[in-house]
Amino acid sequence: MKRSIVALAALSLVSGLAAAQSSVTVYGLVDVALVKESGAATGSSTKITSGVGAGSRLGFKGTEDLGGGMSAFFLLENGFQADTGALGQGGLLFGRQVYVGLQGAFGSVSVGRQYTPQYLAVAAIDPFGSGYAGDTKNLIPATGNGTSRMDNTVKYTSPTAGGVTAELVYAPGEVAGDNTASRQYGAALTYRSGPLMLRLAYHNRNNDTATVKNTDDARNLLAGGTYDFGAAKLHFAYNSNKGLNSSPLRNTANPFGYAVAPVPSIDSRDTLLGVTVPFGLHTLLASYIDKNDRTRFDQDARQLAVGYKYSLSKRTELYAVHSKITNKNGAGYTVGSSIEGGTGDRATNLGIKHLF
Repeated sequence: MKRSIVALAALSLVSGLAAAQSSVTVYGLVDVALVKESGAATGSSTKITSGVGAGSRLGFKGTEDLGGGMSAFFLLENGFQADTGALGQGGLLFGRQVYVGLQGAFGSVSVGRQYTPQYLAVAAIDPFGSGYAGDTKNLIPATGNGTSRMDNTVKYTSPTAGGVTAELVYAPGEVAGDNTASRQYGAALTYRSGPLMLRLAYHNRNNDTATVKNTDDARNLLAGGTYDFGAAKLHFAYNSNKGLNSSPLRNTANPFGYAVAPVPSIDSRDTLLGVTVPFGLHTLLASYIDKNDRTRFDQDARQLAVGYKYSLSKRTELYAVHSKITNKNGAGYTVGSSIEGGTGDRATNLGIKHLF
């Protein structure tokens, strides 16, 4: 009897230690808004849609202490449409992110479907966080698979030293007989010191496939940052895009009905200036983005966005955002949001976002 009690106590202790050394968290975000889009050749549209400020998601993440200062970690993140219940990212179960890795004094290494460092840099600088009608993706391209993510990715993140953190990513194209076809790689440096945050990021995508060969990779280079004065935060960025597919259009259906369809730029520069002004439970946001198309088509565009957010709590916010794009010389840029490309050159969002 005593042996049974001792054995049970030992088992309970081991189970308790195992539970203490590992953890799993369930988290998520639900975002729904009333959206009005205007300026398309087919006229304006009003809809209830999901993922306007940020993509609605359900996620699972966890860590396990392996001892010796090392731990394993994982993340599974599903994207869904809160207005219809449908799966996001083309129906992928974990289309937002899914990876597993190890971390320790050396930093961390993760493998799976992950964001590109260049996109993470843009999102960190953008006053709208790469969401809402003011989304940078309306003019500043999303790298990776065209969705800001890379499949089959190995990612290394360094420890922070002197305020500097480095990221490196590589993804093979997995094309038989050609190790360079469709491969992607990128890197980023982040520097933080008090109110200052600076980022430098690069992404390269090979355009070759098993049947089509190109000599021109898509190359994107970003430099920018933020400075928080307390009463206001300033945002700035400069982005260079060169090569085929370096700056694809979010809406490729000639939404403005031009006689000659817009041409995606293969050589452009993007400049962003923005401001965030928090006061109490309120936040004002504004940004200006200029796209300078350096090709012979000279299809420039400019976006001006303004927004307001009200925090009902630490996890729930109401928001109102409006954005307008001015296209030049037959450019075809549209005002979308976090997960949609948009249909016109103007859009207004009225929505609610809840974190759990």
